[in-house]
Order: sequence, then structure tokens, then C-alpha cells
Amino acid sequence: MKHFDLAVIGSGPGGLAATMRAVDFGKNVCLIEAGHLGGNGIYNGPLTSKTMWELSADYAVAAAVDRGYRASGLQVDYNLVKKTVLQAAKTKQNQILSQIETYSEDNRQNGSITLKQGFARFLDRNRLEITSANEQEIIYAEYIIIATGSVPRPHPDLQIDQKQIVDSDGILNLEKFPERMMIIGSGIIGCEFATIFSNFGQTEVHLLDRTHRVIPFEDDDVSDFVSRNLQKNGVIIHHTANLRTVRKQSDCLEIVLDYEDGHSSVVEVDIILISIGRDPNTQGLSLENAGIETTSKGYLKINEECALSDFGKCNIFAAGDVTGQKALYGVAEEQGRYIVEAIFGKTNFLLDYSHMPTLMFFKPELAAVGANEKMLRAKGIPYKAVYYSNELVNRTIAMRNTRGFVKIMVSNEGTDRILGMRASGPQASAFIVSIAYLINADIRVQEVLQSIHPHPSVTEGIQECLRVFHNQSIFKPKAFPHLIHVTEWKP
Repeated sequence: MKHFDLAVIGSGPGGLAATMRAVDFGKNVCLIEAGHLGGNGIYNGPLTSKTMWELSADYAVAAAVDRGYRASGLQVDYNLVKKTVLQAAKTKQNQILSQIETYSEDNRQNGSITLKQGFARFLDRNRLEITSANEQEIIYAEYIIIATGSVPRPHPDLQIDQKQIVDSDGILNLEKFPERMMIIGSGIIGCEFATIFSNFGQTEVHLLDRTHRVIPFEDDDVSDFVSRNLQKNGVIIHHTANLRTVRKQSDCLEIVLDYEDGHSSVVEVDIILISIGRDPNTQGLSLENAGIETTSKGYLKINEECALSDFGKCNIFAAGDVTGQKALYGVAEEQGRYIVEAIFGKTNFLLDYSHMPTLMFFKPELAAVGANEKMLRAKGIPYKAVYYSNELVNRTIAMRNTRGFVKIMVSNEGTDRILGMRASGPQASAFIVSIAYLINADIRVQEVLQSIHPHPSVTEGIQECLRVFHNQSIFKPKAFPHLIHVTEWKP
């Protein structure tokens, strides 16, 4: 039986980060992966979907006719798009594999990685049985990290066949752009795929929204902004609609929708995409053999060190989607690194999930960090919020791309602390991190205003938004009430 300092189940962002951080400490690691190397962080997840989004965004710009030029003979082939997406995934997978080979057992130098392709299950708290297509073996590890991620949540009434009824794992099974598509679920993933397929302009996209608004966890003005832009992009949103039934006809899927006001409608589509969330992936791990229990929703309950029981007494940890924390690539990665530092080194801080930036790939992209108004009101925290439209920013005017905004929340009890930001439009995914730094460093608005942004830059929208809090902005809310909004709230 081979002995390892650490065994990591799952090679996604959490598992890979933990593996490489353990190598930094000179440890010998067994990395176990049952599916694609890199996990859903590479295939059927962030890298493939964002590659598809980038391609669709490029196509939408090329197809635009409002910029003084027009491309002729523009065509798009789904199979070529799919090939490009898979090439991107393969590029990253080969990078991961190259690094694993560099630190393989054969090249052991102050830390090694042994990659095992197969399914792992617990025999006890230190032994894992790994089953592959050809063999079974048992390994022993001093510490074990579960980083098995999540899987698309099944629909209670629809059977996913990955042909006519698909989930996010089945998108790349399609052979061509569907003429008509219904997306069930109006959260981040559903809205992202609605954006992608409407960008390409080959598909009539329907989005089923059971509530009154898409991404309902965000503030109403942000949700309304996303909804308006989806509709401008050609997406048909069915608000307050419930799926009654789906009838398979010879040439289509016939969907019956019941609306909140009592009326019903029938929609014919070729493909249904189920996007109603994700569930933790713990099946087949035999957690009971290690005395591990899950929550009522199937997540692994972790403590501050991501351990599954009291740290110091526990040798089993968890990272990523399986923990029930924010289902973000960066969260999984940070948890993986943190666990290894807690085990083999020293941690100087506790993980804070409240300030983790989030990116949403709509049209335009949307970025978020920290609290929004709904969160602050729920916690009874007094705040001031300023919404500043990109229509007033010189750089976005020059780009002919003014669809977007910056919205910043600041404490309203005298401290002037920055509590959160939502931003949409060009480069939002890049500059959101600057506000994350300001929040983490507890820097106040007055201090930030001492810095000057370059001109012309998109981030001048941030500068002007912050100036509004102190009545110092160049463009005033009184002159542009439809572009600059100020909200003040106290419990």
C-alpha cells in the first residue's frame, strides 16, 4: 500500500490549488480524478462556457451595424465554435498535466504528485480505494482533501437526455445551433447561456423566470438592467411562469407555461436547457466509512479551517462547491491553498467569503464584490448608495459602448467605509478587484479620492461615483437624475 502525505480527491480549482501548495511544502501528494483533468473548472464549467461567451461577444460585435462599418458574408458554424472551445480546454488541461509530470514520482525533488485516474471511496479515515477501468488499489494518506465539486441539479419533472433536454454538461453535445431554445432557470448560468446563444443570433432564445426578475438575489435596479439588456439582445423572458408540462412532438418540444395572472401559453422549441442550480458531488465516496455526515442539502459541513470536525483532531478537509460556500472558482482555489497552509504551515488570517468578487458574463458583463442593498437592509446596516451610468464616462463614449454602470455602497454612520460594488460594462471584470482591495484594506472614501485616475479610462466612472458621495462630482445628480441615482437608508 502506497503512503502519501496528502490525498486530494478531485483535480478542479480547489484540488489542484491544494496539490500545488502541498508541493511547496515538500509533500508527496496523490491527486485522484475520475473525469476530466481540471474538473468542471475546465470542462463543462468556467473555462468552456467563458470561451463560448468570448466567441459569441466577438461575433456580436462583428455583426453589429451601428458602428460605421458592416461585415459582409458573416457566418458561424456551431461545430467550429465547439472545436475552438474544446481547444481552449485542452490547452489548460495540458498545462496542468505538464506540471504534474514535472513533479511526478519519477522526478521527485522536495515534493511530488502522483496522478491516479479513477473513482475514490473511503475505507476509513486514512485509506482510500481507487477504482479505475482496469484495476483497484488502496492508498494510505495522512491527510485527505475532498474537492469533488458539484453537478447540475436535475429537474424534478424532466428527464435529461443530453440531446433534446440538456443541462450545462450537455451543451457541447449539440451538433448545430438550435433554431429555438428554452432555458429553464434565470440565475447566473441561465442568463449567461441566454446571452451566449442570443449573441450568436442563430437561435430564438426563451428564458423561463418563475419570479418577477432575473438574478433575484441582486438589487432590483441591477436585475432590471440585466433583464432589459437580455431583451435588447433578443431573449424572450417569461416572467412569473411555471412549467406545467413538456410534450415531445415529432418535430419539436411543446412546452405549456402557466403564468401568475392565470393565463397559459404554449411555446415550441427544439432544445430545453435546464439551469436550476448545482448539487454537491459526494455520491460514491462512502463518507460513512470515515464518519463523515452531510447537511440536509448534501454539503460537507466545514469549520473555519475547512476541516470536517475540530481542527487538530481531524485529518479530512473539504474545498470548493462541495462545502456549500459560494460556488466560485476563486473560492475553491483559496480554500484549497488555505487548507494546506493550515495543515503544513501557518495561516495568518481567516477566510472571509463576504468580499469574494463575482463575475457574470452577460451582455454587458456584470461584476460584484461585497454587499448589495438587499444584504445591507437585511442586516440593518445604514448605507448610502450611488449609481453612476457609463453614459457619462468619456472612455465608454469613445468606445461606443456606454451600456453599463458603477454602483457603490458606503456605510452611513460616519465611517465612510466602502461596503460593496456592482459594475457592468467594458472592463468591469478587471477593475472590480480594485474595489475588493479597498474593502479588505478598510480604506475610506476620502482616502480613495486622493488618487487620480488616468484619462480617458473606464475607471473614471468609479472616481466620479465616489465623488458623488461628497458632492464633488463633475456631473451632478440634479442635472442627470436618470443617469446618477443616490439612495440613503437607515434602519
